[in-house]
Amino acid sequence: MKKLAPAVAALALLPASASAQTPVTGAINEPAPRPATPERIATLQVAAGFKLSVAAQNLGNARMLAVGRDGTVFVTRREEGDVLALRDRDGDGAYERRRTATRGLKLVHGITLRGNRVYLVTDTKLYRARVDGDRFTQRRLLTADLPDAGQHPNRTLAFGPDQQLYITVGSTCNACDDSNPQSATILRARADGTHRRVFASGLRNTIGFGWHPQTEQLWGMDHGSDWRGDDQPPEELNRIVRGGNYGWPFCFGARAVDRYLPADPPSGTPESYCARTAPPTLTYQAHSAPIGMAFTGDGNAFIAMRGSWNRGAPVGYKLVRLNFSGGQPTGFEDIVSGFLTEGGQAQFGRLAGVTVDRDGSVLFSDDSNGVLYRLSRS
Repeated sequence: MKKLAPAVAALALLPASASAQTPVTGAINEPAPRPATPERIATLQVAAGFKLSVAAQNLGNARMLAVGRDGTVFVTRREEGDVLALRDRDGDGAYERRRTATRGLKLVHGITLRGNRVYLVTDTKLYRARVDGDRFTQRRLLTADLPDAGQHPNRTLAFGPDQQLYITVGSTCNACDDSNPQSATILRARADGTHRRVFASGLRNTIGFGWHPQTEQLWGMDHGSDWRGDDQPPEELNRIVRGGNYGWPFCFGARAVDRYLPADPPSGTPESYCARTAPPTLTYQAHSAPIGMAFTGDGNAFIAMRGSWNRGAPVGYKLVRLNFSGGQPTGFEDIVSGFLTEGGQAQFGRLAGVTVDRDGSVLFSDDSNGVLYRLSRS
């Protein structure tokens, strides 16, 4: 076996259904965390036509983002179990004032605003509250029985053009026949959380999703399984439709059969089952870990690639743009990169949430150093 760097561990995995001659080799390589110092931030590569600034720092585990009607930026903090409210009092693009909008929400992650109401989701609970400036009041538990989180506790949510509430639910495992039919799905419910149904299935962990502003088609980025090698399965961009089955855990990528899963599909052979699933519209480098996703008014979308841990040479750790033409996606483009340093053995940013501010600038969070960045046109 090739000798790897000290930060890397290599494992040969044998699935129950595979022979000893066909192992899958996986790697654990987690770049060492570094502080987001001004000197390091100054080295980031920003695409032409954009400029980058720091909007806030020392935010802790800053995850998902939402912008209120008065410009207040709300930041969920999963590890702290609260939501911060940030305000830019002098209009310089930086948030000088912060307060705690609400607290006592273990594993709070997803957030969406609708009128003067805010909706928050933890691993298993859905809440609604009133937005009173930079505070959430009259908090009410709507649902307490979302599927158990397991391996993927990071729920997200948003209201669709149909005014229904969409909630993402990741799988409980890496690759298994999940026993709960609402796991590995996107759910749809009424605004009060009732009449919850599976909208689309076979989605291992779709955290970032949204509707194209012109076509109103729903798009989402799904995480491929780990321990399938450095370059498979790919991360998937899916056009998500009602009743769609996107293949996990039996298939990945362009309807490829997962040969390392010992379970059988619910009907037919693995090949016939996968042929009936929906293939991705585009794919992206395996293990990049897409998290937040937000469409801008021009019909393109920005996506935070949190970064790999299950790959020999780390990938991700960047903000990319998903470009569209005529309402259809055409490809991905690096917009902010350079968070990987020291030859890929260290990093100073694991990106998470993405949202669009009232002026059209893009805000994105780093939950390891607690930094909120602003990307605007130069």
